[in-house]
Amino acid sequence: MQNQLRPLYLVSACLVGLCTRYDGKAKAHDACLRQLQDAAWIPVCPEQLGGLPTPREAADIIGGSGEDVLSGKARVITKGGADVSGAFIRGASQVLAIAQSQPIDTVFLKARSPSCGCTGVTAALLRQHGFRLREF
Repeated sequence: MQNQLRPLYLVSACLVGLCTRYDGKAKAHDACLRQLQDAAWIPVCPEQLGGLPTPREAADIIGGSGEDVLSGKARVITKGGADVSGAFIRGASQVLAIAQSQPIDTVFLKARSPSCGCTGVTAALLRQHGFRLREF
């Protein structure tokens, strides 16, 4: 019964120290961990859920924002020039499905990420579906 009273958060897996970052390293975010201390949470990595390996080549959104990637007006391109837009969109869709299947209070996302940052692909899709987002 007590678990039902705690908020449930969806959180970028890298923020809680899982080795899901593009470089494969762990780098937990202390402020995020403090926020999660008395809550229940589900870690997710959109890039992994979209089929990308860890480690992987760093990527950036070219030609717009996450919303533009979702509408086909911009692309997510790796530093080496590979188009990984499809993987980012698939991963965002997987995160949305998880979020919609649970009573999520807020989604905690990794700042400056082409997927999870405030202008990223996953953030854009979650925002379009009314989820409350917070960046760390």
